[in-house]
Amino acid sequence: MSHGIGGSTADAELAALKPWPNPAPAITAAERAERLAKAQALLGGIGADAIIVGAGPSLRYFTGVGWNPTERLVAMILPREGGPVMVCPRFELGSLQASLGIEAPIALWEEHENPYELAAAELRKLGAKSLAIDPALPFFVFHGLRKAAPDIAPADGAPVIDGCRMIKSPAELALMSQAKAMTLEVHRRAARILAPGITTTAVKRFIDQAHRALGADDGSSFCAVQFGVASAYPHGLPGEQKLADGDLVLIDTGCKVQGYNSDITRTYVFGTPSAEHRRVWDVEKKAQAAAFAAVKPGVPCEEIDATARRVLAEAGFSGDYELPGLPHRTGHGIGLAIHEAPYLVRGDKTPLQPGMCFSNEPMIVIPETFGVRLEDHFHVTEDGAAWFTEPQPSLDEPFKPTN
Repeated sequence: MSHGIGGSTADAELAALKPWPNPAPAITAAERAERLAKAQALLGGIGADAIIVGAGPSLRYFTGVGWNPTERLVAMILPREGGPVMVCPRFELGSLQASLGIEAPIALWEEHENPYELAAAELRKLGAKSLAIDPALPFFVFHGLRKAAPDIAPADGAPVIDGCRMIKSPAELALMSQAKAMTLEVHRRAARILAPGITTTAVKRFIDQAHRALGADDGSSFCAVQFGVASAYPHGLPGEQKLADGDLVLIDTGCKVQGYNSDITRTYVFGTPSAEHRRVWDVEKKAQAAAFAAVKPGVPCEEIDATARRVLAEAGFSGDYELPGLPHRTGHGIGLAIHEAPYLVRGDKTPLQPGMCFSNEPMIVIPETFGVRLEDHFHVTEDGAAWFTEPQPSLDEPFKPTN
């Protein structure tokens, strides 16, 4: 048996977990003010008079309101000059005030009223002739605004949203570092509870409970546990699986800390790895390391993806998207959304900049056999890249020993 796999129980591992010591500080009001000011400068760059940001990660980024979008309009309108205005149902006023991390007047609508007419009226008060649209805004909201304000020209708000969110501050990096360290600890303990016959459902349940024990926002934000052939499908197969000796184990999971995401994958074998397990795992490790080493400010995002694919091609796998090989992008941006711009994929020519954060996961898939994905995250520095979490040391020792 590989080091650190099996030999314990879920109860024993959960009993040893405590809330995370020295949690990262929350985002301050001063930092949110800087974000709003940057967004206003970017609005000037695209020639828009205002931007509307709906409930979701971007609203949390600017205002601290961590609500998910629903059919009711909750949004921030930010003009190019002056302060923001919040739009909210009247019956949600108390909850909004308790969540709001900025100073802003609140325009309220009753349940029977048209919230888009209210938003249009606020835009006209501001003298807005053009409105940048949050790219995550639901179409029905966009449609409602177009009907209520046909005189206000829409514009793509992605340069504003992405221009702010893709560069992380030291405070954001600290929150992400905590989330990722917590998930890596959960991974380490999940490996220890594995035993013949354990189900994927039982492992997922443990991972959620462990994230909660460490103080994650809401347990696991997602969790994929794949045994054997199921690992050949990047997002797994439906149904429950039971672990058997010799199975490859692929676990991909994450959590949130104050809204900031982790997303880490480990791949190892329960029992004795085969020669093919070792060969593919070694190529995956080499591709992940090459992608990391290629990171430098100014390098296009797509070049990191191309670097990983060259390693795969040299080992006899596809250098494109065919199988066996890497069927998806090498990595994605991460922050308040688990997948966010920019992306390490062919066609994304965004130059890397210090403060950008990415996954590094050039998965190798062998159809109907198995797949290997090693996923860690890095942030771009002035000199290259820095890992949030250290990559898996080896196939036989998936986690560094703890003191």
